[in-house]
Amino acid sequence: MTAPMLRLYDNLSSGNGYKCRWLLTQVGLPFERVEVDIDKAESRTPEFLAVNPNGRIPVLRLGPHDFLAESNAILRWIAEGTGFWPDNRRDKAAVLQWLFWEQYSHEPNIATARFWKTHRFEMTPERVHALVLKREQGHFALAQMETHLALRDWLVGERCTIADIALYAYTHVAEEGGFDLDRYPAVRRWLDRFAAQPGHIAITDRPGTEVPLAEALATEG
Repeated sequence: MTAPMLRLYDNLSSGNGYKCRWLLTQVGLPFERVEVDIDKAESRTPEFLAVNPNGRIPVLRLGPHDFLAESNAILRWIAEGTGFWPDNRRDKAAVLQWLFWEQYSHEPNIATARFWKTHRFEMTPERVHALVLKREQGHFALAQMETHLALRDWLVGERCTIADIALYAYTHVAEEGGFDLDRYPAVRRWLDRFAAQPGHIAITDRPGTEVPLAEALATEG
């Protein structure tokens, strides 16, 4: 029996979605891409909540009634058996360490600042106050990456892993959130190194077979 095609519920502006479409393309897995308009709350409808009760993208449909959420979990699934997942135990743990750090210390600050700006959120007094802390913590995260990458080409080992993919996604667009990357030359070199890999796609590229959201959700029941 032929396995069903993978289906990625995505948003083109999302760094978390970009991680998944980048790796799917790199490893040559065919997939359908479903654009979810988060500005119109399309991820909060009853139909979408049946796919992911957390109401967020990305979600990777692996098969009938089998949905995998959380971008870094999706990366880990795709990377199985590829060079993007290390062979030895210590490097595997190091990759996981970076994945957890990305979602706890990097993404909530750098991605949120970018999201508020690029999606034109009203900058209420509460958000203005929060943005000061997010910028401070975001620069703290970038400084940690700078120290680490000043001594090596990749975050873990001698080649690109899903740790690099996870961190590249929002770091390379950090300036859209008001972060000056010229302060981090080692990070900039790493960004250039990542983007120079064969088969690299930009965050604005649309790989995969496009499927309208309504059509996709109608087949998930």
